[in-house]
Amino acid sequence: MFEWKPQFSVGISSIDGQHQNLFALARELYDAMGAGQGKAAVGRILDRLVKYTAVHFAHEERLMKESAYPNFEIHRKEHETLTRQVLAFQVEFESGRQAMSIQLLQFLKGWLEHHIQAEDAAYAPYVQHRGVA
Repeated sequence: MFEWKPQFSVGISSIDGQHQNLFALARELYDAMGAGQGKAAVGRILDRLVKYTAVHFAHEERLMKESAYPNFEIHRKEHETLTRQVLAFQVEFESGRQAMSIQLLQFLKGWLEHHIQAEDAAYAPYVQHRGVA
C-alpha cells in the first residue's frame, strides 16, 4: 500500500529521501495495524510519523523560502492543514476509536501521493534552479 515509486521523485535528494522515509513509516504503521499489534506499538509508530512529518515540512518550507517560491504561503497553509488532520487522527486513535485505522491509512496514502506529485513537484524547479537544496 505504501510503496515508493520513481514517479514520486521531485529531483531533490534531501526531499526524496525524506519522502521515502515517510512512505516507510506509513508502511510500518500499515503493517503494525495489519498484524494486530497493540495500541501502544501502533501509537508509537503514529507518533514517529507525526514528528517526522513536522521535520520534513520545516525542511521543505526552508527550501521554498530560500528559493523564493512564489506559492510558498499556499503550500505552507496546506502543510498546516495536513498537520492538523494527522494530529486529529492521532487524538482519535489515542481515544480508542477503532474505525480510524482504515481512514488514517487511506488519508496517508492519498496525502503522500497527491501532495508529492502535485504540490511538491510544483516547488521543486524553483529549488533546483536556485541551487538551494
